[in-house]
Amino acid sequence: MPAATAARAAGASPLLSIGQVLARLNPEFPDLTPSKLRFLEERQLITPSRTESGYRKFSAADVERLRLVLSMQRDYFLPLKVIRGYLAELDAGREPVLPGGVTVTAPSMLPSERRLSREELIREAGANAMLLQDAISASLIVPADHYGEDSLAVLRSLVELQRSGIEPRHLRGFRAAAERELGLIESALIPIARRKDASSRAKAQELAREIAGQLEVVRSSLIRSALGRL
Repeated sequence: MPAATAARAAGASPLLSIGQVLARLNPEFPDLTPSKLRFLEERQLITPSRTESGYRKFSAADVERLRLVLSMQRDYFLPLKVIRGYLAELDAGREPVLPGGVTVTAPSMLPSERRLSREELIREAGANAMLLQDAISASLIVPADHYGEDSLAVLRSLVELQRSGIEPRHLRGFRAAAERELGLIESALIPIARRKDASSRAKAQELAREIAGQLEVVRSSLIRSALGRL
């Protein structure tokens, strides 16, 4: 029995409306909307219960399942069919592994996005001010008053790369490559983007993630192939 169904059957906690779910999750996932919730339900990622009047109601387990889905989209750029398969494995009591050997654990109830000052970012990454400035100059990190987990992960990687003699200036082409990939994604979204309804926006966001995930698969394969020739 899926976790959400089991929790509803146990009646462990009050059920929530769509508005209450959005209030809980929007601080962590600002792009979550009622239309996106309905879209995820249509794709069988979540299965909220219904009142006799047809209103959706979400259990605490539904909210955690939704948080897991949204985290996997945001952090791993996974297409929904991969996430759906992953959830099916979880529901069956197994411990699935994502492509690339990644194991995902359910996110905490607390928002995971942190806000780091410049000094905190440098300290936690084990970097120095010069390396951060070089990363900003190479357009690898966007300058800001506060930095998130993505910037921390990039700066940590740059610390390790620097030990191998690879400096931020050697990676200037990465930003240009990312912009080219963004252009490809935007071109693919044009037919959907022309429609202005909320459902189309949700579909466009999901398609963008799917395309980004597939581009990552191609990029990783090319790198592995090239490494095999060394």
